[in-house]
Formats: sequence, C-alpha cells, structure tokens
Amino acid sequence: MAEHRSMQRAALLDAARSLLSEGGTEALTFPALAERTGLARSSVYEYFRSRAAVVEELCEVDFPLWAAEVETSMAAADGAEAKIEAYVRKQLELVGDRRHRAVVAISASELDSGAREKIRAAHGGLIAMIVEALGDLGHDQPRLAAMLLQGVVDAAVRRIELGAAEHPETITEAAVAMTLRGVRP
Repeated sequence: MAEHRSMQRAALLDAARSLLSEGGTEALTFPALAERTGLARSSVYEYFRSRAAVVEELCEVDFPLWAAEVETSMAAADGAEAKIEAYVRKQLELVGDRRHRAVVAISASELDSGAREKIRAAHGGLIAMIVEALGDLGHDQPRLAAMLLQGVVDAAVRRIELGAAEHPETITEAAVAMTLRGVRP
C-alpha cells in the first residue's frame, strides 16, 4: 500500500512538472493533475492539500537535483574562469529539461514562504560556489558580481525559453562571453 501511494505521489509530481513546463503555474490545477494521472480529484487532495504544497514538494525534489548538476559541472572545471563558464553553460544547457522548466515556472510565480525558502537555500549553494570563484579572480565585491552574473544567466534562460530568433547555442555563447569578460576585475 505504501509503495502504491508513493508511486501515485511520484506520478502526480511528474504530471505537475509537465503542466508547469507546458503552461506555467496557471496550468497547474488539481483538475488538470487528476486528468493527467487518471486519479479522482478528491484523491489528489489526499496527497496534497493545495497547489502550493505541490510546488513546495517539487522544489524540494527537483531544485537540489538541478543545482547538483550545475555544482558537478563546476567542480569538474579547472580554475576560477572555467568554473564560471561551467556555471553559465550548465544552467543554459538545462533549459530544455522538464525539471528545469518547472523550476523556472515556479520561481517566476508567487510562492508561499516555505517553497521560496527551499529555492533560496538550494540557489544559495550555487551562488556560494560562484562567489568563491569570483573571489579567486580577485573581485572585491564577489557577492554583488555573483548576483549580476546570475542576472545575465536568467536573461539568457528567458531568451531561450521564448524561442527567440537566435539559436540557443548562440545565446549561450553570447552569455558565456559576456560573463567571462564582465567578471574580470
């Protein structure tokens, strides 16, 4: 029974990922979750008390996985500039990934404080890594530089997601070039 419940919970989370990546947070409704999973709407309420609870659990499950991929990519890079490049490239490479699209949809939406806190904590780990790399490059304000660098990444993510005229690879190369030139103190 417990195994069956955990499979249904996983199916609901997967359906939530799809809905978020297809239509953003407005698409994530209990009727839509019920339809996608073949469960009765009342059953969905047995697993999650609200939409915010679904979002919070997705943050708990997906954001750390996504952050770990970026972290692994950075750890494999040699030297501060290579780590910064890995940070930018990996985030942009993950744009097409459903988990990432769901995370982006979530972070763009109004979240309750529990979910926001979980995103901040996972994101904080990434920012800490980039702050360290910027410090190694000799930045006197590595935290500020990290926030601005993430702004470039976020803008590139949005550009790729919009299906902009430029090819995603072109956007990635421009973001890498801009951040690498911009991070040199």
